[in-house]
Amino acid sequence: MSNERERRCAGPRGSGRNRQRGLTLVEMIVAIVILGVGLAGVLLAFSTVTRASADPVIAQQMLAIAEELLEEIELKPYAVAANTAPAPCARDTFNDVLDYNGYTAASGVCTIDGTPIPSLAAYAVQVRVQPGTLAGVGAARRIDVTVTHGSSSLTLTGWRTDFAS
Repeated sequence: MSNERERRCAGPRGSGRNRQRGLTLVEMIVAIVILGVGLAGVLLAFSTVTRASADPVIAQQMLAIAEELLEEIELKPYAVAANTAPAPCARDTFNDVLDYNGYTAASGVCTIDGTPIPSLAAYAVQVRVQPGTLAGVGAARRIDVTVTHGSSSLTLTGWRTDFAS
């Protein structure tokens, strides 16, 4: 029986010494330090990405506001027509392209009837309509829609021609 016990303790190689298994305290501390440094780097990268993640949302919102207003203006008739003066920020009485010249919504974006949109209060809109020329086209108007948010600004330019005449 004692012979059998010696064989079990000897291990697979048959040596009389017990084999060391596991990690020493020094190896564990080194492993924890390496993992800590790696995790700190990953968290720093996530922090940087998260901090700048709102910027694309603001840019997309500015683009959506400018596109909507530019399309609204381009769909109006080219010919000047008489109208009544709108309330501040309202555009419901605008009935031709030139009515939008000088339009400013400095205290936020409004619906066409002048109702402020609370979630867009940080944005400002400015429109400029001026005569311009396009190659091969007689009468044309250049439309510049500028949307700002803080120090960011976006300008979209479109053209409206008098294609009916």
